Amino acid sequence: MFSVTVRDHIMIAHSFRGAVFGPAQALHGATFVVDAAFRRAELDADNIVVDIGLATEQLHDALADLTYTNLDDHPEFAGVNTTTEYLAQVVARRLAERAGDGRLGPHADGLAGITVTLHESHVASASYELTLT
Repeated sequence: MFSVTVRDHIMIAHSFRGAVFGPAQALHGATFVVDAAFRRAELDADNIVVDIGLATEQLHDALADLTYTNLDDHPEFAGVNTTTEYLAQVVARRLAERAGDGRLGPHADGLAGITVTLHESHVASASYELTLT
């Protein structure tokens, strides 16, 4: 399996509901380094997985409405604990939509999957792996 990974970051604010989150129940900020890995079994006719430039642009675009926002006020997340795991899934699905509608270019047609990893710090991260059919 071949893969290409691009990186960006987001700075957000949010809070959590539930005792399991302890002090993170209060409004707090987070900066996530976001990696998006695009996978395919075989390289395309140009010997690439996906156009790296388009992948970088589309990752940035997929994150744009999250950056510098309080996710508690974001309509998409009403009533949702926006955990790192959950946000990884949201970003992966947004990228899959872009692959499907052509915004990632014709090279994205053969993608087998996308994995998004959000790094909370240098010692903790969460990922979501999406299989494309």
